[in-house]
Amino acid sequence: MRETSARMLALLGLLQSRPDWSAAELAERFGVTDRTVRNDVTRLRELGYPVDAGRGPGGRYRLGVGAKLPPLLLDEDEAVAVVVGLRAATGIGGFEESGGRALTKLEQVLPDHLRQRLTALRQATSAGPVNTESNVEDPVVDAEVLNEIAAAIRDHRGLRAFYGEDRCEVEPYHLVGWQRRWYLVGRDPASGAWAPYRVDWLHLRVPGGRRFTPLPFPGDLTAFVVREVARTGWAVHARIRVHAPADEVLDRINPAVGTVEAVSDTESVLVTGGDSLEVVAVWIGMLGLDFSVDEPAALRDHLRTLARRYDRA
Repeated sequence: MRETSARMLALLGLLQSRPDWSAAELAERFGVTDRTVRNDVTRLRELGYPVDAGRGPGGRYRLGVGAKLPPLLLDEDEAVAVVVGLRAATGIGGFEESGGRALTKLEQVLPDHLRQRLTALRQATSAGPVNTESNVEDPVVDAEVLNEIAAAIRDHRGLRAFYGEDRCEVEPYHLVGWQRRWYLVGRDPASGAWAPYRVDWLHLRVPGGRRFTPLPFPGDLTAFVVREVARTGWAVHARIRVHAPADEVLDRINPAVGTVEAVSDTESVLVTGGDSLEVVAVWIGMLGLDFSVDEPAALRDHLRTLARRYDRA
């Protein structure tokens, strides 16, 4: 009986690891007959775990949807990966508390030898500050807001919200996490325009918007967010005239930094932005090219201050 119980737990673990298995594959894994596999599947069903049988040579099995939650069976490497991932999640604004609770619960049920392995890993490693690219604190996004948006995307239900101080209605399509920010790719039902919306700037209103029929998105969602945020999604937007051809500027920047427009064979315009004037100044300085600032005027003033500071150094 002990051998049978252990095999059934192992069978549950395999059924969780991929969509489906053939009876022959499972029999080979456990060194038993197809009939034994069928008997084990019957026992799992009697215990309330929904194992669906599919058509195919010799039969195929998959874990279905049911009322009882099966035990989550992780091997050692999977458990370590989950713990490490949860530790990283606790550094994301809005997930510190829930990520910490989940991490505590998981560590409490780990076998002693695996807990010792994770303790050794924790003691032997450390992490730098989460926010290393800006002098502005990362925004906090309520997990419930993300859940509400995700549900609206799933149900093709519009959102009504304040975006900053403006009222808007958005057809939500996809959430993209980038640069420690969450962005919602959405469509304005009135104009048909697509845009990325910073989730920390969205304040959802109740009730939500109307249901909609989704349209195919024209392009790559992530690339769209990166491109549009560089143009419109920063707290500070800048237009920089670079005294170099566009190809040379493009070779020196990450596409996420901004967009480059050719003006002539010797001049181009970089449209970029950042969370603060200080961040934009750093990015421009890293170009290693001569430039002048078209806008904003505040950036020109900040660069003059930096120039005096560097001159004194």
